[in-house]
Amino acid sequence: MATDIATLGGGCFWCLEAVYQQVKGVQAVESGYTGGQVKDPTYEQVCEGTTGHAEVVRVTFDPDIIGYREILEIFFTIHDPTTVNRQGNDVGSQYRSVIYFHSPQQQGIARQVIAEMANVWDAPIVTELSPAETYYKAEGYHQNYFSQNPLQGYCAFVVAPKLAKFRKTFSDRIKA
Repeated sequence: MATDIATLGGGCFWCLEAVYQQVKGVQAVESGYTGGQVKDPTYEQVCEGTTGHAEVVRVTFDPDIIGYREILEIFFTIHDPTTVNRQGNDVGSQYRSVIYFHSPQQQGIARQVIAEMANVWDAPIVTELSPAETYYKAEGYHQNYFSQNPLQGYCAFVVAPKLAKFRKTFSDRIKA
């Protein structure tokens, strides 16, 4: 079975992770950091906003079940790609909207989807498009965060609504 990888940043990685874990064709989702200059950053360092890293998810998926384009369409539905370095109350460059592409093909698809999304959103799309860089897996307590902490305040008031929006918009893409 062939797999592909998408690396995406759209605010707190807990939100993206919770959604992509429910997508049909996604085999694994891992929270991590990329795009900065600090080697082996910690969550605390990334939260300071001085490492240059973004909170991201690395999504491993089966392209025979779900394509990269669909992965990106979900991405643009579950976060606001029009705010620079911000998602809701999460503010800082670590929360930027960014797509890290792993191939020229992914880069081309991402450019197309960004152009299409410009017609959907009322404000300009500010999502960065950059080549995949060195990726660092986030600490263990960040993995599967929503599924392990659904009643935690941030999860209940921020993650859960994004998950509900995904389920409503992409009901045909939910794992059985």
